[in-house]
Amino acid sequence: MTVALLTAAGSGTRMKQDIPKQFIHVENKPIIIHTMEAFQNHPAVDAIIVVTIPSWIDVVKAYAKQFNITKLRWVVPGGATGQESILNGLKTLEAELDPEDIVMVHDGNRCMVSSEIISNSLATFKKHGSAVAAIPCVEAVFRSSDDGISSTVSIPREQLFRTQTPHTYTLGKLLWAHDEAKKRNITETAASCTLMQSLGEVVYFSQGSEENLKITTVDDIMIFKALLNTKKDNWLK
Repeated sequence: MTVALLTAAGSGTRMKQDIPKQFIHVENKPIIIHTMEAFQNHPAVDAIIVVTIPSWIDVVKAYAKQFNITKLRWVVPGGATGQESILNGLKTLEAELDPEDIVMVHDGNRCMVSSEIISNSLATFKKHGSAVAAIPCVEAVFRSSDDGISSTVSIPREQLFRTQTPHTYTLGKLLWAHDEAKKRNITETAASCTLMQSLGEVVYFSQGSEENLKITTVDDIMIFKALLNTKKDNWLK
């Protein structure tokens, strides 16, 4: 079985809106539903679990029913941190799935994830046993030690990749990582790829995209709305 684990338990303080960002409506649809639809519509995904703010659990279920998200099987409360929230979802899955089942951990507010990104993640997982969506860094990058005021150190951009989600692993591997994190007192590591790297695991990159943006600010919402209403010209390869 392949399950999409969507994280939607953040409070969205950087958005500075009255409701958490994952529930803001864009084009008459909550952001979390836009994300769920991407996995709902992918034939290789069997089920969806959403980890969210406890007081919003019934709202998520109602939205899923309204927008016909038939693959949604579980909605569980998040924890105090992103790492705890993911573990809450994994523990729910542990009770019902096999360790070798596939889990795609994905940001609930990263709703432009395409079918191609999902497919490539699964293909990379099949080849290497794990997959983390990533894109190459195209800007010149500097490291600053004075809060971004100045720098004397640049980092070759050819060596840099920006990770996105999904992060695809077996359920057993993810549970192992979180168990090891507890043993080693590794906390507040919301990105599964960062957690795996800190445990000495190799991170294998799958296809990402600039369009696969994480909606964090009002500017991101404006970009998302533009992308929803833009089609690629036929002459572009």
